[in-house]
Amino acid sequence: MLIGISGTISSGKTEVARYLTFQGFKLIQFKGLDEGLKFQTESELLDYVTINWRENFVLLIDNFNLLKLLQKRPFFLHISIDAPINLRFKRQSKYTFDEFISLNDELLFNLDNPLIEINNQACVKIINTSESIKELYMKVSELNLLDKSRLRPSWDSYFMKIANLAALRSNCMKRRVGCVIVRESRVVATGYNGTPRHLKNCNEGGCSRCNKGHGSGNSLSTCLCLHAEENALLEAGRDRIGDSSTLYCNTCPCLTCSIKIVQSGIKEVVYAQSYSMDVDSHKVMSEAKIILRQYQPPIDGIFI
Repeated sequence: MLIGISGTISSGKTEVARYLTFQGFKLIQFKGLDEGLKFQTESELLDYVTINWRENFVLLIDNFNLLKLLQKRPFFLHISIDAPINLRFKRQSKYTFDEFISLNDELLFNLDNPLIEINNQACVKIINTSESIKELYMKVSELNLLDKSRLRPSWDSYFMKIANLAALRSNCMKRRVGCVIVRESRVVATGYNGTPRHLKNCNEGGCSRCNKGHGSGNSLSTCLCLHAEENALLEAGRDRIGDSSTLYCNTCPCLTCSIKIVQSGIKEVVYAQSYSMDVDSHKVMSEAKIILRQYQPPIDGIFI
């Protein structure tokens, strides 16, 4: 595993790298002058970590081209570190405040190698407001950076990402919901909420109920939108669903969808966000002996 760390001045990136060396990581550097393994070219560094990918390495990143190369490797994890600028200024004594601001802006918005763009591409973003190194180390340990699902998503994470992607196709004015039905780790069907085919889209005025702003769960009988779960179930059909399929949805199914899920033969439902009818949905699925559980993704950012 290779963890690349980028961050603003005095954000704590060097201390996080040091913490990882205490956990057995080897420090490597690209054109560095300090301790650790040093490489003078991007290809040398890339070849070395690829050949030795079973070992754990940590690298401070301030080079956008190097980052793009490392992102192609399946063993690479990029984390960024930042902190409030006043706090970062107080952590150092080398620069005046004006000098610190100027240097900070130069690094962040440099046209050739913008740190802001490097940081934005991090998979894990840390805001370091710790008052001591010990506190920082304790908080970083809670992130469980060695979790393998950070490098290769678990099935839950993989299918929930597909559900979230499907939700982006939603045209419902109330909320974006996406769903995917899976059988033996293979996608059977996807769905998102919106008005039926051949009708005007909800966001174009197709459903008066959604466009009037009724509260969650109210006046559902007048809603013209099909829910994401309904669309996925209709697309899949009973035969393709079989007796062992799992339904992933970024929102807990409503009571109406829960009844249809039971009838379709779905054996497990995994959802991310709660909904106003969770209690009723849980009751129906529990009685039908359907497993209903909430997805908990890995922590991708933490305020320290």
